[in-house]
Parts: sequence; structure tokens; C-alpha cells
Amino acid sequence: MRPLSGAEADALLARSDSAGRRRRSSPVQSESPRPPSSGAGPGRQSSFRDDVGHAASETYLVTRLTFRLLQYLGLGYRWMSQLLALTIYAILLMPGFLQVGYYYFFSSQVRRSIVYGDQPRNRLDLYIPNDIRRPCPVVAFVTGGAWIIGYKAWGALLGRRLAERGIIVACIDYRNFPQGTIGDMVSDASQGISYVCNNIASYGGDPNRIYLMGQSAGAHIAACALMEQAVKESRGEPISWSATQIKAYFGLSGGYNIHSLVDHFHERGLNRSIFLSIMEGEESLLHNSPEMVVKESSSQTIALLPLIVLMHGTEDYSIPSSASQSFADVLQQAGAQTKLLLYEGKTHTDIFLQDPLRGGRDPLVEDVLSVIHADDEITQEKIVVSPTPRRLVFEWQLQLARRISPF
Repeated sequence: MRPLSGAEADALLARSDSAGRRRRSSPVQSESPRPPSSGAGPGRQSSFRDDVGHAASETYLVTRLTFRLLQYLGLGYRWMSQLLALTIYAILLMPGFLQVGYYYFFSSQVRRSIVYGDQPRNRLDLYIPNDIRRPCPVVAFVTGGAWIIGYKAWGALLGRRLAERGIIVACIDYRNFPQGTIGDMVSDASQGISYVCNNIASYGGDPNRIYLMGQSAGAHIAACALMEQAVKESRGEPISWSATQIKAYFGLSGGYNIHSLVDHFHERGLNRSIFLSIMEGEESLLHNSPEMVVKESSSQTIALLPLIVLMHGTEDYSIPSSASQSFADVLQQAGAQTKLLLYEGKTHTDIFLQDPLRGGRDPLVEDVLSVIHADDEITQEKIVVSPTPRRLVFEWQLQLARRISPF
């Protein structure tokens, strides 16, 4: 496997940015807020055609970037075995993916590809509850994907589950490597959060009850955006959204001390040179580690942070649960409000994917709701007895997928 040099990474990023600009034939226009529609009229059909065209363009872009990236990664045994495991994993869970995909493309509760910025991936999806007669709490969600294959549609299952419980979910898309590096990803996520904070009332959301959530790499990116905003705000720098607008941050299966995870990721198959290129060099690792930023932050910055809820499976091998435990310890020592939730025996994908596909009670959703409704009259009992989601995948498929999963 040949390492990716700094010059090669710069050239790769330049070509990907150039490709993204060529595909934008006209300036991006912000989409005006639309109230939820109860049917699929002509406007809905036009929106679907636009989405198909956009999806085709994005698929072409991602495919080109992926194959170009693989030129640097090489086709070694580890990569081939991981690819095979991922393929079998996806096939086993395909019955559930197809049902979620149908909901994503055809449900009137989903508003797809709302533009929030001028970059190719600056779009977000909204999942809106049936009843928005009263302003709804809002979760701004940043999906995972190893900083390379993240996409807003990966949050469709969570968006559906929370929307069924009366929560608006905004799944924020962002540039991946090699289309961008960590600075671009954090900038995109921050701009998406800003859009949510400043526009969600037009979609039935409560601007005073906004929560930030991220999963895996998305948890890292969202935490970086939150810390960056708190630091700017404490220094009196211009901001487009305030850290104090976020009621709580939920970090699911995230890594927050990137410096300490480089070797771990390399052993798991994310080549060290690639990862350092994503993180903009070894010298930037501390700056891009929320845990280290907290250690160096002033008391004024810490005071701006919302409740930090860290959630992790104890059998997560992609990012060990010790990453959340360590971040929780540092936050508590700094005086931040922190809550650590460990899910015994759960892997990197169990909490976010296999468990929701299983149907029945969803511990993740219930834990998120218990924080959102902590000050409400809604009791824990009412949360638990809400309508139970149905099973989307047979148990034998879930168990086999769990064994084969490369994550």
C-alpha cells in the first residue's frame, strides 16, 4: 500500500473541487420554506425529478472520488475483505433499507435536499411529524461515514423514528474527503446548523428547543462545530448561530481525541496517511480534537456549552467506548454539564442501525426523548408506551449481519 503524500492529497482535493464546480451549472438558490403537504401533487413530482437528477449527479461525483481514492489506498487483502464484508452486510439488511428508502423518497413528511449554502453538498433533509399544530422540538443531525462516505440519507431511519414521536429532524449533508478536509466538513455542518437555527420556525419547529446530534464521524464533526462556535462566541467574534441556542448535544459512538485514535484507525483499515490528510496534517490533530479544545478552553467558553450527552456501545470496535468515557471525564473536570450512557454489549452499528431495524423498543430513541422532554409534563412512562415500530428485517439476518459487519 503506497502512502498518500501531502502533494498528492493537495492535487486530489484540487481536482475534486474543480469537478464539483463544473457540475454546478447555475448559482445555488435557497429553497423557500414549504409547509408540509398531505398529498403528492405536481409540485411533489417535480421535486422528485429534481432529487433524482441531483442524486445521479452526486452519485457520479462520489463514485469518481471513491475510485480516485482507491488508487491511493491500493487493493490489498484487508481492503478486499472489508469490501466483501460490507457488501454481504448490506445485502442482509437490504429488506429494511428498501423500506426506509421508500419512505425517504415518497413520504410527504420528508423534505429532501433543502439548500443551506453554496457548496455542492450543502443540502439537508427535514423529517416533519404529522402534527405540527404546536412548534416541535428539533434535532439537527450530522451523519457518520468515516469522513469519506457520509451522506444525509444515512439518517433516514433515525429521522423517521423521531418524527413519529413528534420531533423534527434535520439531517445535514457535508463535503467528504477527498472533496474536502475536516475544516470544510466542520464549516459545512456549522452552516447547516445555522440554517436550522434561523429558519426552522418556518417548518413548524421550535427555535427555542434545538438539539444537536452526530453519529460516529458525524459526532466528531458536530462536536468540533459546537466547540468552535463556543470559542468564537466567548471571544466576541461574529457568529451566525449561538452555542446557547443548542439545548443539548448528543454524541453517538464518536471519537473526540483524534490524536489518540490515529493508530487505532490505521489498524482498523483507515490508512494513517489518508487519515492525516483528512485531518489536515499531524500538526492539526489537537485543534481538531474537541477533547483537547475543551482542556484549553476558558471558563467563559465552557459556560456556553449545553448539556453534553455521550452515548456509546461497550463492544464498539470501530471507535472504542473509552473515547466517550475520556471526553466525559474531561468535560466534567472543566465544569461542563455531562451525561455518559453506555450500552452494554452493543457494537458500532447496533444502536444506530440493527436495533431500529429490529422494531420494538428503541433504547437510543427513548434516551434522546427523555432528555428532550426532561422539563415537559410527558413522563418516562408515556415515552415508553408510545406506538411500537414494526420489525423491518428478520432476526436471523440481523444476527448474521452483526457477525459479518466490517464496522
